[in-house]
Amino acid sequence: MIKAGLNRNLLKNSTIKDYYRNILRCQASTLPKAKPSAEPKVENTSFMANIFRGNLVSTQVFPYPDVLTIEQKELTASLINPFEKFFSDVNNAAVNDANSQIEENTLEKLWELGAFGIQVPNDYGGLGLNNTQYARLCEIVGANDLGLGITIGAHQSIGFKGILLFGTDAQKEKYLPKVSTEKVYAAFALTEPSSGSDANSIRCRAVKSADGKYFILNGSKIWISNGGIADIMTVFAQTEQTDPKTGKTVDKVTAFIVERSFGGVTNGPPEKKMGIKASNTAEVYFEDVKIPIENVLGKEGEGFKVAMNILNNGRFGMGATLSGTMKICIQKATEHANNRVQFGNKIKNYEAIKEKLAQMSMVQYATESMAYAISQNMDDGSENYHLEAAISKVFASESAWFVCDEAIQILGGMGFMKDTGLERVMRDLRIFRIFEGTNDILRLFVALTGIQYSGSHLKELQKALKNPTNNLGLLFKEVTRRASASVGLRSTDLSPYVINELQPYAKKTALCIDLFGEAVESLLIKHGKDIIHQQYVLKRLADAAIDIYAMVVTLSRSSRAVLLGYDSAQHEVMLTKAWCMQASERCENNLKKTSSSTQMELNSKMTIIANEIFENNGVKATHVLDKF
Repeated sequence: MIKAGLNRNLLKNSTIKDYYRNILRCQASTLPKAKPSAEPKVENTSFMANIFRGNLVSTQVFPYPDVLTIEQKELTASLINPFEKFFSDVNNAAVNDANSQIEENTLEKLWELGAFGIQVPNDYGGLGLNNTQYARLCEIVGANDLGLGITIGAHQSIGFKGILLFGTDAQKEKYLPKVSTEKVYAAFALTEPSSGSDANSIRCRAVKSADGKYFILNGSKIWISNGGIADIMTVFAQTEQTDPKTGKTVDKVTAFIVERSFGGVTNGPPEKKMGIKASNTAEVYFEDVKIPIENVLGKEGEGFKVAMNILNNGRFGMGATLSGTMKICIQKATEHANNRVQFGNKIKNYEAIKEKLAQMSMVQYATESMAYAISQNMDDGSENYHLEAAISKVFASESAWFVCDEAIQILGGMGFMKDTGLERVMRDLRIFRIFEGTNDILRLFVALTGIQYSGSHLKELQKALKNPTNNLGLLFKEVTRRASASVGLRSTDLSPYVINELQPYAKKTALCIDLFGEAVESLLIKHGKDIIHQQYVLKRLADAAIDIYAMVVTLSRSSRAVLLGYDSAQHEVMLTKAWCMQASERCENNLKKTSSSTQMELNSKMTIIANEIFENNGVKATHVLDKF
């Protein structure tokens, strides 16, 4: 009774009510209309989505996930040696790179290993591994040959992944045995000359036949990994669909399973690339390809959903793969530093080298921690991992580039030489910041997806204010949270989840989470629906989100290491401490810049500079030697 009375008194306060209404008025035009549904609302358990609301939902990150059974761990361990032996005894990454292809004998051995059907269920001839087990094998691939890794990944991580996720029983029975045991390669055909990150703008078109039994596909796709060798492709094309609400005909993307044997499927020569030369990348052409109606993947008109789910589902594997790449780079750099003598001293004794190796190890640890947190959440049945997967992809690809670059720097001239192998790794790594969603687009995806979720919460508050008596719990919780923040009392507390030694670093992270939620809310109030155009701000917000996720997963993982008594536990704790010190400072700085007048002025100046460069088609400044 006391609490109810307090709620009513609070709600009578016109200032509080006006405060809410101002927020919600700014946001009302931005948010999608809620669709009526008889189904109960499913809670979003994504850690990252919830911090956009200023909420702590800890289940995905604390304690650090550990979902594999003893049997699954033993099976994974039994596969590690055969995979490592393949790379030491059979595969030659330098030869693959030099020849711009993988030798047939090497591919045969990969098929024998089951490497092309790692996640295909046993019933269809695959190894039947889950995401976490797959990630562990990806690490081995990443440590040895990224070009070969793309051939494997393009085949199963995205090539036939749609059949696993959306295929009918008949589609699975027909195609999964082919791609797992019958040496039939798969590819994912989405990108077009006018459609890169914007998958909705594709021009490839499929027209349904008069009898409704087929689609006739025409168009082309570019830069398709395995495009020249794949006999089964997941292809996306525009199709005519009738809008059930208006009755009008509209174009919507549909996903198809296309066989080369249908006829009309051809490809261009392998592309000449900077890196991942061992993988086949080619343009693919479709001319009057007759696709049976039963080869629609998912539902007609829902191809964009299929494409995004395939990409989201596969991104965790990139983090695991590049974690392995970073390990080998660190190993090469460490071996060199331990033996190289300069100025009468081994270079391992110089602080400049120590700083590099420490930083390299910190980002590797964070990358690996992200990858396995996500994979295990997925294996535990979570469907709310898309933000985390996008963050992992961005962080892993940029961290791996940094680690390889620093390894080359530590090796000096030797690192620049072909025989060391690092120059090949660097060339291979460059694509990872581009494909499966460029990092620039994924940063916007992280920021805008999180903001949309935060905005939907404000929509709930708007609805609650119309009937405050029946929504006292929600409103009281929100008023309390805002009141606490306004007087400097932050609400996030990570102390129950981490060991005592890491409490100060958990506190730094918690502060960042609170500041993050406040920044998101302030940006929504300030910009409303125009927030989608504030890309300078959105980038800062995404970078802060990335740092927060990295802090949280390392805090969780290193706490677990201590509790389980790992020999490396204190080293992992030290990695976490150093990372949190850096990341929290960087995070606070980025959040301040989302509302800094100085930063806004700088953004404006950069826009002017860029526009003048566009107008001039390049550098505009007058050369110092030009005559007046």
